[in-house]
Order: sequence, then C-alpha cells, then structure tokens
Amino acid sequence: MTAHLSEKKGNVLPDFLHLNDLGCESVGGKVLFATDDFFAPAENLLKKQRPAYHADLFTEFGKWRDGWETRRKRIPGHDWCIIQLGVPGTIYGFEADTSYFAGNCAPQISIQAACLKPEEVPALPARGNRIGTAASDEELRIVKELLNHLSDLVAMVNGGVCVGYSDAQLGHPGNILGPGRAKSMKDGWETSRNLQRPPILKLGDKGILLVPGSEWAIFRLGHSGVITHIEIDTSHFKGNFPDTFKLEACILSTEEENEYNAQKWTLKQSPKWNTLVPATKLKPHTRHFFDGTAIKMLDVFTHVKLTFAPDGGVSRMRLWGFPRALPDMRK
Repeated sequence: MTAHLSEKKGNVLPDFLHLNDLGCESVGGKVLFATDDFFAPAENLLKKQRPAYHADLFTEFGKWRDGWETRRKRIPGHDWCIIQLGVPGTIYGFEADTSYFAGNCAPQISIQAACLKPEEVPALPARGNRIGTAASDEELRIVKELLNHLSDLVAMVNGGVCVGYSDAQLGHPGNILGPGRAKSMKDGWETSRNLQRPPILKLGDKGILLVPGSEWAIFRLGHSGVITHIEIDTSHFKGNFPDTFKLEACILSTEEENEYNAQKWTLKQSPKWNTLVPATKLKPHTRHFFDGTAIKMLDVFTHVKLTFAPDGGVSRMRLWGFPRALPDMRK
C-alpha cells in the first residue's frame, strides 16, 4: 500500500501502480454501501483522475472535498464502505491518497476483500446523491445480513471437529463448536487447574500473568478457507476464565492429521503453526470479537490450534470466513 500525504519531487512510487485499477469507476467499480457521506461521498474514492483542490469552494454541509469525508464521529464504531470492483482479479497493492486532507485525514485504514457470487451481493437501494447523509437503518440491516452470512468454518454443523487436546477433565473442547450460545459452563470446554502455578502471581509488562503452562485444542475446519472474523466467548466462566488465548492455523493433509493424532500431537516435528491472533487478554463472561484488522494472516488453512493460559474455560469459538480450495502445492 502507498499513502500520498503530499506531492514530493522525485518520490519513488511502487511498481504496482502501472497495473489496472480494478475498482476505478471507469471500469465499472462502484460503492455499494458507506456508513457516512456527510462532507463528501465515498464515490470520490473511485475517480480515475487525481484529486483536485478548491480553496474557496464550500457546500451547505462544509468545505468541498474531492475525496471521501465523513462527519466527526461521536458514536461508537468506525466508518467503512463496501466497494464492488469493476473487474474481478488478483490485487497486488493499494493506494491510499490523503492529498488535501491536512488536518482531517483518517489516522489509519484496514482493507478486507471477498469473492462473492452475483447472488451473494446485497440488493441495496441506489446510492444517488449521498452528500450530507448517513446510512439508513434499512441499509444497515441489509449489510448486517450480508456480514452475518460469512460461513462459520469451524462450526460443528458445518463439519468442524476437535482432533486433539491437552485436557478435558471438566468439559470437552468439542463443545465450543456447538450450535447457538452455551447454556452453562457444562456446555463449554473447561480444564483442571494448573498445579504448576506459583504461590504469588505476578504480571508481565503487557499485563499478562507470568504463569507456566497452557492448555490447547486442535480443530479441523469443516472446509478449508480464509478466516476473517473470530469470536472467543467466555460466557458463564466468571471466576475460571483463561487469562489469555492464542489462535494459530496451518494446512494438514488427512495423512498428516492421522499421524499427529496417533502420537497425541506430541511428535518432535510438530505442524508449522501460523499465528492468527497472538496472546491476548480475555475477560470473564464476555464475547470477544476480532476482525481482519486483528488477524495476522488471511490465508487458506485447514486446521486451527486454540491455546489458552494458564487454565480455565471458554464456551464457544466461532471462525467466520470464506470457504476456499487449498493452493496447489505442486507449483
């Protein structure tokens, strides 16, 4: 990604800028939804020409901008939009141009992508002239319905299954893949207490308990895919929730899974786990949500490993994303 904060002579631009702009309005790119277009509409993001600036030009809503500018947010959340590419393809880079937004540019951005079938694209109302407006309740409802149809790749009903674990004395880890919300602690995964804990607990620099040991469980996804949203639910675990959790993922064949499983996942050469979410603090009786901005790798995987420390229980784990075929390892 490249960000143009100002025009500088001799600035070296990335090579991908000579490729086709798949989202440009001139090739059919369009904005399907935006949370807010108060000062300037999101459609400006897709213009082919570089942004212009007019010092004395104002609208009834404020300074005229040749870009997307939302009102100053005074409610929880963040502003975002959905762009339908004019031409589907492989994305090699992004350009985020903040020209002329000196004191009101967005401090950070994140970008997520999906390959949707035509029937999966929501039938949203025509955008029209959006300046001075925000998304309606009906538009928010339709978009929420779309987002709620990301498949839960690890759900029991979609074929997800636990294939290995460290401890299940007080509740099997397979329970956390069950349908709906957990009814009680009995409906979740709970381990016994870590007997190696020191007599006096201390915190590390990041507020994480300095306690040896951890508990883990490995799950095979119902379908290989890209995980874009995660939920770790500690509901009902009020005095026995884990201090932290970590989520990792990898690709395993059936033969490899069988080999590791036969050895109780204790082989010297363990799978090459890739970190999705690093060690992260948990709260009691809480649903914790993580989107693409918190997930370290948006690749195709077949298995995940949930690790929590030092002990305790969780009631549900949801891994929403898009089913995808495995890459061809022969290339």
